[in-house]
Amino acid sequence: MSRPALAEALDLAPHPEGGWYRRTWASPVEVTLPDGRVRPTATLIHFLLPAGESSAWHKVASDELWIAQQGRVCLELGGDADLPGKVTGQVVGLDLDAGEVPQAQVPAGVWQRTVPTDADALVSCLVSPGFDFADFQLEPATD
Repeated sequence: MSRPALAEALDLAPHPEGGWYRRTWASPVEVTLPDGRVRPTATLIHFLLPAGESSAWHKVASDELWIAQQGRVCLELGGDADLPGKVTGQVVGLDLDAGEVPQAQVPAGVWQRTVPTDADALVSCLVSPGFDFADFQLEPATD
């Protein structure tokens, strides 16, 4: 897999869900979760999804805010059941006249994925409490 030019410029690595990412910030303030684990109060990443690519269904144990930077990404939500269910979606981008939204929230524990568009999409994702791969779940593979 060759790294796209924008991923190279921003020093992004492959993300397990698809696309490319790099953590750019973690709050120095920490929070203790109800189960005793400690997380930063928030974290921020760059996330690049090249044109024609998508991400796998996944969910995160914290609220996530997608913030458009360049291009557009079609974000789908699939509920909070054991597996993705009824899908709703919105396009995160900067063309407000076309109905795109510059920010979109994914509530904690809700399945999410992106579907391909015809443009590269660069977004920032803010997660609170802060993201940790221990709180990340990919949809189980189905045959």
